[in-house]
Amino acid sequence: LGASVWFPCKDHQGDEPDNGATIRMIVPDSLVAIANGRLQSVTKRKNNESVYEWKVVNPINNYNIVPYIGKYVNWKVNYSSTSGNNLELSYWVLDYNLEKATPQFNRDTPRMLAAFEYWFGPYPFQEDGFKLVESPHLGMEHQSAVAYGNQYKNGYLGMDRSNSGWGKKWDFIIVHESGHEWFANNITTKDIADMWVHEGFTNYSETLFTEFYYGKEAGNEYSVGSRRTIRNDKPIIGQYGVNKEGSGDMYAKAGSMIHNIRHAMNNDSLFRSILIGLNKDFYHQTVTTQQIENYISNKSGINFSKVFDQYLRTIQIPVFSFQYDQKEQILTYQWKNCIAGFDMPLHFTYASKHFEFLPTDYQPQKRLIKIANFDTKTFAEEIKKQYYVEVIIE
Repeated sequence: LGASVWFPCKDHQGDEPDNGATIRMIVPDSLVAIANGRLQSVTKRKNNESVYEWKVVNPINNYNIVPYIGKYVNWKVNYSSTSGNNLELSYWVLDYNLEKATPQFNRDTPRMLAAFEYWFGPYPFQEDGFKLVESPHLGMEHQSAVAYGNQYKNGYLGMDRSNSGWGKKWDFIIVHESGHEWFANNITTKDIADMWVHEGFTNYSETLFTEFYYGKEAGNEYSVGSRRTIRNDKPIIGQYGVNKEGSGDMYAKAGSMIHNIRHAMNNDSLFRSILIGLNKDFYHQTVTTQQIENYISNKSGINFSKVFDQYLRTIQIPVFSFQYDQKEQILTYQWKNCIAGFDMPLHFTYASKHFEFLPTDYQPQKRLIKIANFDTKTFAEEIKKQYYVEVIIE
């Protein structure tokens, strides 16, 4: 919605203050006022009022600046960041929720940081600290003061949105909204039309968190389950220059596209280095989708331009079409229902063997596959574990 609904500003993602912001709030002295960054002072005034001053020293997008006012209590924990510094974790909750909040925050926040510093690099706002603050809404990625309203439950308000079982093993809002500190807050798109960079990578951070603690197969299952929310109603990228975001598929569909790209690389160490590199090379910057797309293609050595075009700019889901001749043991395959030149590589395992396919959209290809009792349905399912594609057995 934007910050201009509550304070006058140039409400545009491409314009961030280079040196942060100072937020002052005058409140009844029976209440506590919290904002982004670090608390500078609390000054008592006449008429039973207090002035709270908070200061952010890093670049911050207007929409991330937030006031929280309530009967808050606070506790703090030190965390050893991979940057080599001690990161202060500061938790603010309404006084009557302290007992529920303490084990939930103390458990999942350090777990989130360990996973994301592994995948994305050091927490990008060390100088401003990290806060979780109880809010009256579900959650929001307010930089260094992440809003939390998930009722101190695992999952998404107690539900597993992926329906895989894995989503109830951790607190969705702590993981997802904190993941935005890297993608949305550290790396911010200049135009809201490119919001997939925020939501797609952060959606995929849920898969990476699951994998970090429960294994790669669990991560795959979570990713596959997350696809159930995809609508394919309109393109993910919106209209430029008019404050117009694209489809809500910027979450699960864009996350599934990143899952595709990862498996097409067939090199997890390279994939991880690209995620870390994005956060290092675009540190505290505003970017365009083209910068992100080009970076991934250049660093991977694979031209993913057709993959980005397919998933971000159309609503067609590619179809891997194949048939298997049991007698000749010949697999015939190609891409269908895709843009011209679609060329996403496929890497997957079937019957304990690794397969690499480079299908084209313009002609069928053939491959000799000598596997006893070749099962086409299982073969198709193995592809769909790694890739968000349709698979048709001709």
